[in-house]
Amino acid sequence: MALSDAAPRRPPLGTDALTARVVRPGGLWRDIRVVSETGSTNADLLAEARAGAAEGLVLVAETQTAGRGRLGRTWSSPPRAALAFSVLLRPVAVAPAARAWLPLLTGIAVAAALRAEAGVTATLKWPNDVLVDGRKIAGILAEAHGDAIVAGVGVNVTLTRAELPVPTATSLLLEDAACLDRERLLAAMLTELASRYTAWAAGPDPAALRAEYLRWCVTVGREVRVELPGRQQLAGTATDVDETGRLAVRTGLGTTLVGAGDVVHVR
Repeated sequence: MALSDAAPRRPPLGTDALTARVVRPGGLWRDIRVVSETGSTNADLLAEARAGAAEGLVLVAETQTAGRGRLGRTWSSPPRAALAFSVLLRPVAVAPAARAWLPLLTGIAVAAALRAEAGVTATLKWPNDVLVDGRKIAGILAEAHGDAIVAGVGVNVTLTRAELPVPTATSLLLEDAACLDRERLLAAMLTELASRYTAWAAGPDPAALRAEYLRWCVTVGREVRVELPGRQQLAGTATDVDETGRLAVRTGLGTTLVGAGDVVHVR
């Protein structure tokens, strides 16, 4: 039996160990909570935001029963086979129009951590997918309440081929990654995110962030089909990401700037 088809070992996460790795005096992360099961970590932290919780709260679930993706899609995985976590942030110094960059910035952090810790060639598909060899290994969903933004991340770690939600997905196990330790991977992602978020929130530089995002993004230059809210579609060539994080798509009628949508890379 191939490793990718075998039942891998899936140890639980430890709150104390994660706290020791990433919570520092004066740092961004102030509290890490690990729960065995919840409906949605994003929904839970949005409730915390409505109750006035400060930024820096991290919620990790060993399994979600009502995880959400873009355009109302559901997301789930076997217990302890993935990393499903959300972070509560309050970028009050960032202009509301510039806050659309937060999920893209989160994608850079996740991709950078996966490259550094797992040794996989992670790239980004606009706006919220992390890819390895063209297959989705992670997704990001950001939701706002007032000045709070909750960014949720789901990373496929030890899913076998039979456990993948769709044939176009993959996992670190299937990519023969150098690291399958979820604690180590999560600590790396939180560290990368804290570093990038702290610099961005202190004084956003849209041009610098855009330049970095374009280095990671494999959507620009591709023929794409964009599924827009309301079941509309837009087909054309992705030519750029502008300084507000919108995707520029050139069609026969001109260029359209897309702020929200689900992109399919047309082969």
